[in-house]
Amino acid sequence: MTLRDELLKSIWHAFTALDVDKSGKVSKSQLKVLSHNLCTVLGIPHDPVALEEHFKDDDEGPVSNQGYMPYLNKFILDKAKDNFDRQEFNKMCWTLCFRKNLGQKQLFISNDDAFKIWCIFNFLSEDRYPLIIVTEEIEYFLRKLTEAMGGSWVEERFEDLKLELSSKQQCLNVWELITLVGSGQFSKGMDQQTLSMGISEVYQELILDVLKQGYMMKKGHKRKNWTERWFVLKPGFISYYVGEDLAEKKGDIPLDGSCSVESLQDKEGKKCLFLIKSSQKSFEISASDKKKKQEWIQAIQMCVNLLRQSRPAPHHEARQKRRDLRLRQQAEQEELELRMRELQTANEAKQSELENMRKALEEAAAKAAEEEKKRLLTHTELQDRYRTELEREKMVRQQMEEQVAQKSSELEQYLQRVQELEDMYHKLEEALEEERRARQDEETVRKLQARLLEEEAEKRAELEQIHLRQQRAISETEAEKQELEKERRAKESALQAAMKQLEELEQERQGALEQYQTVMKKLEDATNNTKSWKHKVAQHEGMLRLIQPGSKGPQKITNWGPAAFSDVELNLREKQWQEMKNQAAQAQ
Repeated sequence: MTLRDELLKSIWHAFTALDVDKSGKVSKSQLKVLSHNLCTVLGIPHDPVALEEHFKDDDEGPVSNQGYMPYLNKFILDKAKDNFDRQEFNKMCWTLCFRKNLGQKQLFISNDDAFKIWCIFNFLSEDRYPLIIVTEEIEYFLRKLTEAMGGSWVEERFEDLKLELSSKQQCLNVWELITLVGSGQFSKGMDQQTLSMGISEVYQELILDVLKQGYMMKKGHKRKNWTERWFVLKPGFISYYVGEDLAEKKGDIPLDGSCSVESLQDKEGKKCLFLIKSSQKSFEISASDKKKKQEWIQAIQMCVNLLRQSRPAPHHEARQKRRDLRLRQQAEQEELELRMRELQTANEAKQSELENMRKALEEAAAKAAEEEKKRLLTHTELQDRYRTELEREKMVRQQMEEQVAQKSSELEQYLQRVQELEDMYHKLEEALEEERRARQDEETVRKLQARLLEEEAEKRAELEQIHLRQQRAISETEAEKQELEKERRAKESALQAAMKQLEELEQERQGALEQYQTVMKKLEDATNNTKSWKHKVAQHEGMLRLIQPGSKGPQKITNWGPAAFSDVELNLREKQWQEMKNQAAQAQ
């Protein structure tokens, strides 16, 4: 976090405190006082003329149309340097805002402890306004506080707090955080002094960058005597004081990348010795026990390594890592939501396509039903015509028998039968034409069935791909399984609906297959009917013969007497009839 961002957070609290009616506007007189105080604590020369010049276009209103932020950036933040007292700066901003928000609340902590929590909040809060602290940072702070008080972390209490936060936005503002700590919810069994000491320890680590502190013995450089001092380790130096109240500072041990720390053997009656070598001097230190000695050596060595690598303090680096992790998780969540929306859009498109296909199938089925109705009507008419012709044939046959018996007008009856035979040939050609049409209908139904099968296979493959993508998306987002459970159920419902539509397509394909079988059955009936007519025609042709002298050779005998055609003609007609029968069998 840059110096500008750090300053803006504290200034934001002061500015919002001056905005009494929460309209986002502050009177110019209050802005003048705020600007003067900021320049004073930051060590910047105050220029009231610049403020008046900035707001010259709006002397009557509470704030200029140009806004306060441009003035704050140009005349204050751009001039601020890292050489001011941060605690005094924070105290000034705290004084402007705490009475408005905590004046009437009864808390278990002092005003100074609330100020330290306020500073910790500014350090851990997100870099967006209004300032909030997320659940992860709340847990980090409460764990630090519990550890500093020497207590044990109670996970159930924090889970209850998370449930309360989930009903809001899983975050707290600074005053809610102070109220949470001041209510004693996470310090049950601890007295006020222990809680205050814990807050101070966390404040010193996170805000004052105190990495370690404690009493140790130091050997003097001039008198060589050993004196107890209170040591405070920070990233760039070690300060030592007369007491832990930090009232009287005795000196600093500067640290840089060239410093080193090493353990020493016990001597001069002193134990647990170690040596700090800086660029200027070397310092002999004696710890109270071996554990403290090792802790100090490791802490100092860690600071030296950080200076060599130009890295910030561990808690600054850890805070940045947590923020980067949240940003990555947020980006992954947004990407996942985008993918889910794309998947939903694709699913809706597939459903629309299935709906269009269903409508097309219904139209095709209706058209096929209409064609089938027409064909049945034509078939019925043909059957009636054949029945009429059959009755007519019976009557003609009776008349022929009478004419043959009478032998009076054989030639006239012969000519009449020839004409009737020609008519029957025409009827036979019409029957063959109807058979050809029936075969065309059968071919059309067969193509429709093949297309339905292909579309069904394509849709099944697409549904399987959608299912596989959903499975991969679910496996990749197992960590967010609870959050995405509702969306996954919606997708499964959509998939089940699509599968149901696929089953309906399967049923429609079965209906088309049944229609095809019906057409084939009707085609077979038409073929048999045609064969029956051919047989009848052949029989009637046998009844007709010219009146001519009989041949001396053997003749074919029929039920009505000698045949009217020779063996050669009979073989030729039998061969033609056999070819027509084979063609009909191949077509089936």
